[in-house]
Amino acid sequence: MGSVGAVLFYKYGYVLVPLILQRGNIVQLMEGGFEVPASNDVVLKNVGGVYYASKYLGVRIYESAAEKSTEENIVYSEYFERAISSVKYVTKFAIMVYMKDVSDHRSRIETKHAEAQLRLARERDKPDPDVLRLDRYEKEVAMWENQINKLTRGIKPMGLVSYVMTTAVGVSKEAATAAATAQANELRATISNSLNVQVDLLNGDEMLRCFQWEVMIPPTPSELAQSVI
Repeated sequence: MGSVGAVLFYKYGYVLVPLILQRGNIVQLMEGGFEVPASNDVVLKNVGGVYYASKYLGVRIYESAAEKSTEENIVYSEYFERAISSVKYVTKFAIMVYMKDVSDHRSRIETKHAEAQLRLARERDKPDPDVLRLDRYEKEVAMWENQINKLTRGIKPMGLVSYVMTTAVGVSKEAATAAATAQANELRATISNSLNVQVDLLNGDEMLRCFQWEVMIPPTPSELAQSVI
């Protein structure tokens, strides 16, 4: 039984750890005075009696600049400028790129392509489909198709990992967390609507990975790919 539990924890730790921390009301203390509360969705630090709270958001971009025309890239840049100009606080946009290993990449993206096609078909079958969601799903399907076509032509695929970080302050942990949450929700809506990309609020291991990447990023493509699968 113990060995089975160890295997489950190894495979599904990203699910079990946040669950254990929340139910046990455990606070994670890290070097540098940082801490993660039981909610496992924010990083806190006390600086001179004032609390700083940081939230992270994952951004899924389904179109590459290389796949757009010059005019489309200009328009996309304008959308991006418009999005960040409406934000009144400091926001960090981080992008990491790497060359993917093609050994088992094709089967994985064919599976992703099939899943994206299913989401698109389900949305199209709705009596009143969401136009923005349709556009996003169509871009995702096109992205996977483009990656499959590149592999067929012998072009090595490039991977991209993107996330956003926002920080707020407060006189207490609760006040700082509430302010950071409000900022994160605003950013999620702003970026998602202006760029029509998928933006997710991160927690648990995903959030901690972004926090760790502020200091040190994975040194090899395989490590980075493994951390976001």
